[in-house]
Amino acid sequence: MTTTTATPPERATPDAAPRRGRRIAAWVSIGLALLVIGGIGGAVSAANQWAQRDALDPDSTGPGGTRALAEILRDHGVDVQVARDRTAAAEALATGPATLVLPDAPALSDEALAELVAGAADIVLIEPRARTLELLLPGSAPAGVAPVAPIAPGCDVEDAARAGAVSPGAVYSAGDATGCYPDGDAFGLLVDSSDGGRVAAIDARPLFANEHLTENGNAALAVNLMGRHPLVVWYVPGLGDTDLADTTPSIGDLTPPWVSAVIVLLLVAGIAAGIWRGRRFGPLVAERLPVTVRASETTEGRARLYARAGDPLHAADRLRIGALRRIAALLGLAANAAAPEIADAAAGRTGLDRRAVRGTLIDDIPRGDADLVALSTRLRDLEDAVRAAVRPERNPR
Repeated sequence: MTTTTATPPERATPDAAPRRGRRIAAWVSIGLALLVIGGIGGAVSAANQWAQRDALDPDSTGPGGTRALAEILRDHGVDVQVARDRTAAAEALATGPATLVLPDAPALSDEALAELVAGAADIVLIEPRARTLELLLPGSAPAGVAPVAPIAPGCDVEDAARAGAVSPGAVYSAGDATGCYPDGDAFGLLVDSSDGGRVAAIDARPLFANEHLTENGNAALAVNLMGRHPLVVWYVPGLGDTDLADTTPSIGDLTPPWVSAVIVLLLVAGIAAGIWRGRRFGPLVAERLPVTVRASETTEGRARLYARAGDPLHAADRLRIGALRRIAALLGLAANAAAPEIADAAAGRTGLDRRAVRGTLIDDIPRGDADLVALSTRLRDLEDAVRAAVRPERNPR
């Protein structure tokens, strides 16, 4: 018979406030983690920018800098002045005959570049690009990279002949200039002398950087090319030193192309997470059912379902699972102990035949209701035997 009892709804559990506090703490932790990740990313990006900025910088002592070459020039009596804007470079060049060391300057227009080099007696291009070569050495252009092995000068330029063989790195087509260090139809050094001045172009990264200056004839070649005059003006261009209009970089210009897509994806994921977690208006409240069903009725109903399905093996499995769980608890085994382990432990504790115990708990397959009833009886007897072996009754005194 079914009994119904009306029970008042339960109030919110008293630990709702701590749960709400834990959720707030979780979101705060996520925010702090994002800030830390962003800070780390910014630091890595800044480190990469400084590493790039140090390349061929005459004040840098890093592997890619050229501080060693600047000091060698000073030891040879050459005054090396580092100019980090074109105004300072032009003022230094105006003091007398000087050599202008010019890296790639993409922030300068063609007119500003021509105005800068006009005051120099000699020009040494240490990072020649196609535009710079076309402006200062017409007909020349980049032509690939030479092999790593040293190459002899192979030209009549005295500065190269005295320096000897080097590994030039990038090579260029000569055009109207004189080419040295040949690699096929291209050359590692271009020299054009006219109107009492000279323009030379060479890839300085594998030759004049601190980590490579002592190799082959690199140092001698650098001093021969740059030390022809008592003053060397080493121009180090920056993004702020420009005459181009609208050159202020935007956030999109300073970030890789994939960053925008990742930001959009993160926003969509954040909105989806907010909808997912925000659909609840408060913590879940546990509420009792208004009807109480006795355990015997639940058991009988499930038994009728098994009987109607005509599947004694499934019913036997349910009986065995319950028996195994109870026997394991009696024997002090772990909750996740395997069925063979429980069967062996039960046989050892009760002294029963091991095969018979394994058949009862695992192997025997019931073919019908009679076999199922017999199996149920054996399971009950085995459980009673284990209980008696584990908890024997004390003899009364």
